Amino acid sequence: MEEGESVQKARELKASLQAVEFIRNIAARDLELCLFADSLVTVSDSGRELGEFSVSVTKATYNQELCYLLHANSHGVIDDLPCGTSITAYISPKLEILEENHHEYVQLDNNTADRKTSIIKQDDQLVVTRVISGREGEKTQTQSFPLSSLEGFVSEASSFLIQRILARQKTVPDDMIFLSLDADSVLSESVYRALGWKKQTVGEELVDIFGIERTMCSESSSAAWHSYFMPDGHLASRVQLGSPAVMKLLNLPFVLDGAEKDKPPVFEKKPLVWEEDVELYSKFLDRKEELKADHSTYVRQHPELKALMADFLQFLLMRKPQDVFSFAQDFFAPFASQSHTTNSS
Repeated sequence: MEEGESVQKARELKASLQAVEFIRNIAARDLELCLFADSLVTVSDSGRELGEFSVSVTKATYNQELCYLLHANSHGVIDDLPCGTSITAYISPKLEILEENHHEYVQLDNNTADRKTSIIKQDDQLVVTRVISGREGEKTQTQSFPLSSLEGFVSEASSFLIQRILARQKTVPDDMIFLSLDADSVLSESVYRALGWKKQTVGEELVDIFGIERTMCSESSSAAWHSYFMPDGHLASRVQLGSPAVMKLLNLPFVLDGAEKDKPPVFEKKPLVWEEDVELYSKFLDRKEELKADHSTYVRQHPELKALMADFLQFLLMRKPQDVFSFAQDFFAPFASQSHTTNSS
């Protein structure tokens, strides 16, 4: 799709008033209660485990501004084909996408179908870049959408946050229609509606869960997902209608007032062996602790580091390339170009 067509499409579609007002009324407290991780197991209709799914939301900074980092990861084997999806996104307190990277792959017999989509906010534009790799080579597509025409826009990442908030509120307003991008990065309508309550066995307990349907409606096709949540917002099950796989929560998460309780770090005490030069050894210990604290602070301030390394190891172990260095170079190359683009802007 050419850029002119993208702009025209954006002008034709509009989010509903209810969806726009919902985003405007999101308070800091609503987002604070969504800062936790979900971990589910993907199973077949027969109950066989096929893979795993996880999604987490933490506080972060992007260009020195407070935001939220969402990381979603799904890996498994569907129809005997290894496949996976990974989403890493920086989201503003008003659910604006600052940057989002979406990676999908399917391992075929002698080839890997691979699709990477990046969404970056640049000035008054939302720039979407898709890189599709397969047997026929690599194809890159870039299109821009003016932010002025994207009121009520929700990306794949921010939809996870919206559903957590709706689940905690235990209701979905009528006529809840957002703007979003479908699998082909075509601007479409994303419709939410309530599925009501039902019961699900989690571990050894029977719990009440609240359902939300999200339907992506585009000109060429539509896709729908049914997600059920516990009253505190934790995801209990998720399925794309028509898919042979269902994601289910196996064990009840440990929560406190709707959010996971932060466990205090445990530092192992080790016996101190003094050297002959007590003063010198003391200085060594001081410097060592100073460096450890500095490194820990950096890791806490950049939670995307753990998410990025986890993705790299997942793909590395799934692909098992002979040349690890070349694989790493190809994996991290898009991030380097995006960083350069962001800094230049």
